[in-house]
Amino acid sequence: MKKIKVLIVDDSAVVRRVLSQIVNNEEDMEVVGTAPNPYLARDKLVQLTPDVMTLDIEMPRMGGLTFLKKVMLYFPVPTIIVSSVTKQGCETSMKALEIGAVNVIPKPSEAYSIESIEKKLVEAIRSASYARIQRTKPEIPVPIQSDTRPISILTTNKIIAIGASTGGTEAIKEVLTRMPANSPGIVMVQHMPPVFTTAFAERLNSICKIEVKEAKDGDAVLPGTALLAPGDNHMVLRREGARYFVRIKTGPQVWHQRPAVDVLFKSVAEFAGKNALGVLLTGMGRDGAQGMQLMKDSGSVNIAQDEKSSVVFGMPKSAIDMGVVDYVENLFDIPDRLINLINNKP
Repeated sequence: MKKIKVLIVDDSAVVRRVLSQIVNNEEDMEVVGTAPNPYLARDKLVQLTPDVMTLDIEMPRMGGLTFLKKVMLYFPVPTIIVSSVTKQGCETSMKALEIGAVNVIPKPSEAYSIESIEKKLVEAIRSASYARIQRTKPEIPVPIQSDTRPISILTTNKIIAIGASTGGTEAIKEVLTRMPANSPGIVMVQHMPPVFTTAFAERLNSICKIEVKEAKDGDAVLPGTALLAPGDNHMVLRREGARYFVRIKTGPQVWHQRPAVDVLFKSVAEFAGKNALGVLLTGMGRDGAQGMQLMKDSGSVNIAQDEKSSVVFGMPKSAIDMGVVDYVENLFDIPDRLINLINNKP
């Protein structure tokens, strides 16, 4: 069996040892090298050609973000950020995802035991090993006038439900930054640990026309607002009369995830039905496909990201293979498709 080759880059010898032990305990992966700084990491990238790299972004001599930019330009490799959960660490992690990292997990600490990190790291490495990394980010094919043209939204009672995993932070950003301020209410699941979802929502809110926030229990789903499920909690849609709102809850993991896309989509099928639009973006595994089946059965219209623009095509492909997707779209065409569907223009 071919093993996933992993390079671990961290200035802490303790963290390098802990991560190495976790990786080498798995039959399908192995640590081929470690490095305490980006200069040594650069040499080992060339010598060892790893399938996946884990990267600490707070390092001496050269910052992790600077190094990651160079990696994505000259030697792109699927990269998992291993970061502290401080506000600074989370904000820097969001920048790393924008540069090209495919996932982020918390660094072992008092808040996150080695046991709690172990499963997250292993799953992140497996997902990253399937990621397709490009040297340069694709430009969004948006007409020059699109940012200033008025976009009419005819209906106000629709709900947009979005699910994503590996590579999903950038995919969600591309969709939400193209949505007009009067968009229908949006509910979203991105597989991501606690605290990082807070930083992700804040980052989106700073660059989108709509308001984006990490959801709290009881939050109303309103036009012009997007709610992101908080890490380590499921989010479900509920309805009282004409009012939509969300509930935040714990419960068992679904497809090894909490929050899970299926949990959200199933509730959207039950409480929004034909008023819902489902969007399944890049990600490893099958999360979201079963929920999208229920949404389809209840009358929703579903969109899946195509293989060409997906970092990992697992989740969209699962829904497509089940026959529950109405439109398969390049990432950069999804916002226009959503706006047309909102205005009843297939």
